Amino acid sequence: MRFLLRITFWLGLVLVLLPRDKTPESEKLPQIGAADAVQAATAAVSDMSQFCKRQPAACEVGGQAATIIGQRAQDGARKIYQIINDKKEQITDEKNEKTNKKAPDHTGSITVAGEGDAAATEAPRDTLTQDDLALEWRGPEPTPN
Repeated sequence: MRFLLRITFWLGLVLVLLPRDKTPESEKLPQIGAADAVQAATAAVSDMSQFCKRQPAACEVGGQAATIIGQRAQDGARKIYQIINDKKEQITDEKNEKTNKKAPDHTGSITVAGEGDAAATEAPRDTLTQDDLALEWRGPEPTPN
């Protein structure tokens, strides 16, 4: 929980310190220097580290609230992930349907693996005889240079 508080605090501080456009409203706001902001932030962090010692009940309830909020954030992230995945699958299915409607890439004169009769596309096995296996292999004769 302390980690989340620190991250929130420092992220807020960074956002506050980002440069802004000058407007008439910003001219009316009090001007604070970066050194003053860092000093105030350091004091706030050290004060937050002592908060659980001063208010243990509030710290315990805050920890439980952070757990619940974290669980809800996980559930929300899971739902968003599911929505994105479902959309992605839907797009993939649509692309596959379009691809399947296209004309085949071959003329049909040669059978492609997976098409036609299974017996016709499956190559015969173990067709060599013992005489075929007994012959020594001879490579091609070298060509003279």
